[in-house]
Amino acid sequence: MRMEFQLRGVEGIIDTLRSLPPEIVSKSGGPVKLALKKGANVIRAEAARNLRAAIEQGGSQSSGLLEKSLIVSRGKPPIGSKGERYLVRVKRKAYDQAKLTKKETRGNPKNRKRVTTLQTANLLEYGSAHQPATPWLRPAVQAKGQEAINVIVTDLNRRIDLIVKKLSAQNKGK
Repeated sequence: MRMEFQLRGVEGIIDTLRSLPPEIVSKSGGPVKLALKKGANVIRAEAARNLRAAIEQGGSQSSGLLEKSLIVSRGKPPIGSKGERYLVRVKRKAYDQAKLTKKETRGNPKNRKRVTTLQTANLLEYGSAHQPATPWLRPAVQAKGQEAINVIVTDLNRRIDLIVKKLSAQNKGK
């Protein structure tokens, strides 16, 4: 399950960033990487709230593993482009099979299938023929997308200002 959020109309900002010193535009991501992560965390927090509500709505007992598996990770840039990418995703972890009941294994322990957090997250988000969808990630992006962009812009401006102040202090006599 992957959702992309693209910023449009920032070509001038990108050109400016390319002309900046290596302290700002570094291979390790620099302030852009850190600002994007902060924005992605806004969406992750909302997704976690939505996920809890979706689990409770179904009347299920939560082990908490699915919510703990919801992470923000740095991704590779899209093919044919450069830049930074952060993903809000579910880390694949297996549920403890020992806790499955006889009913869940249809009476035969050999029928136990390895159920993962990713499967459960997809089932909640998109539903199945037997279970209606209870979306939790898409509404999080819709609800907090603009706030995430504002956090990214504010944090990036703050970080760039700090670097500019540091560089101007270093180059004061030159």
